[in-house]
Amino acid sequence: MANIAIFASGTGTNARKIIEYFKENANIHVSLVVSNKATAPVLALAEEHGIEQMVLSRRRFYETEELLESLKERDIRFIVLAGFLWLIPEYLVRAFGRRMVNIHPALLPKYGGKGMYGMHVHRAVKAAGEAVSGITIHYVNERYDEGGIVFQAACPIDPEDTPEDIARKVLQLEHQHFAPVVEELVRNLNE
Repeated sequence: MANIAIFASGTGTNARKIIEYFKENANIHVSLVVSNKATAPVLALAEEHGIEQMVLSRRRFYETEELLESLKERDIRFIVLAGFLWLIPEYLVRAFGRRMVNIHPALLPKYGGKGMYGMHVHRAVKAAGEAVSGITIHYVNERYDEGGIVFQAACPIDPEDTPEDIARKVLQLEHQHFAPVVEELVRNLNE
């Protein structure tokens, strides 16, 4: 059994899809949800599904390695960032290397970096007049959105699409692809 942790800062729509996807899986189990916000709805989602929750303070995340010890104690094999907005510290990147992924709501390397998340990305894509957008699932390193690309999927953008329309199309891709890609990566850990 491979235990995975989901790190999220907000409502957890991707976290919900991942939790539901692995609910009946005999080999992969979502055993921990970590958030940097005590009021994040994703924590209530985890509780609803009987998954342990952990809230991080900035100090605990960046100034100590307590989190790493907690992950080891829970035998966490893989980390999924699903709307987690803090930059990942070097100690965690070093420990989880190619066992930690993030999803970005654009086709990297375009529209990535600090401050480029959620609607900020979709507004930038619209303002640039792009004909396509999409998702990028990538490994996590110490810089925003610069880790190696694992998977991308694209969707067309119509000239009349608003940033909200783009967001809906991209979210559909996230929900369709994120959990299966995570499953494949976790399976490959054991090969």
